Amino acid sequence: MMTSVETDIHFDQQVAWLRALADPVRLKIVHLLAAEALCTCHLVDETGARQTNVSNHLRFLRDAGLVESEPHGRYTYHRLRPEAMNRLAQVVNQLADATHVVQSQNVRRPCP
Repeated sequence: MMTSVETDIHFDQQVAWLRALADPVRLKIVHLLAAEALCTCHLVDETGARQTNVSNHLRFLRDAGLVESEPHGRYTYHRLRPEAMNRLAQVVNQLADATHVVQSQNVRRPCP
């Protein structure tokens, strides 16, 4: 018996989200943006990374669909996309639920 996590979220999208979170600087940016919208200069100060590095990480997060950016005068503010974060949480929660089922029912594929 094979179990799989059923989700309407395309596998490639899941990979993009998890790759986006796999980098320590990007994960720090996500943690910072979870608390408030910040401009690039704030993210540079908080992460200690150079501005070009932060901008590249923000582009990666935008391309993954986790962050949106909005110009505000001379500055650009960035915020997490709640719907994307909710869908990512849904994927992780489904994996956790499936893991509990597999563990409690001792599900394993027989060897040939």
